[in-house]
Amino acid sequence: MADHTTEHTTDHTPAPDDRSDDCPDAARARLVMAYEACRLAESARAAVPVGAHELNPDGTARALGAALADAARVLAAARRFVAAAAVFERLGGAGWHLVGDALGLPTRTAREHFAPAEAGFRAELRSTEPRSAEPPGRADWWRSHLVREPHEAALDLDDWVLRHADGETDLGPAPVSGALFAGPHRPGGRRAT
Repeated sequence: MADHTTEHTTDHTPAPDDRSDDCPDAARARLVMAYEACRLAESARAAVPVGAHELNPDGTARALGAALADAARVLAAARRFVAAAAVFERLGGAGWHLVGDALGLPTRTAREHFAPAEAGFRAELRSTEPRSAEPPGRADWWRSHLVREPHEAALDLDDWVLRHADGETDLGPAPVSGALFAGPHRPGGRRAT
């Protein structure tokens, strides 16, 4: 059996003052992964309804290419989700060989494909730049927010999961933040509502 942990990457980057220091980098990476899964789910959900004016009487598309554009958005979201998963695994100690094996890629291809995402995540952790003043709806703002304010972002994702639960097993009141912040880095539980 191959050793998949030879490239251990759990070094902890010193945090700027405006970051919550009680959240390990790997937990932040898992939160980014949860966020990208949310974006993927939203992209896929948006492609499900058939618009009232979308089809011609014969069932063909009125706007050729619109279905492909929707599919391309879902595919892009899926790629961001896979990249976030690779970063999370790397911060947990996975070597490039394991990342490649899990995705059916040669080790070198996995490294070439996902090393930029890992470097970008690490750069975001080290950044001393203040959070963007962009409105909360922008994806880049949200991604920065969840890296810098993981507890608040996890609570927002808790709310999203609970709003979208559809008869699933009991997820509990904190389906994202509960597990992420249950260890010694726990911030003290959910905020009062």
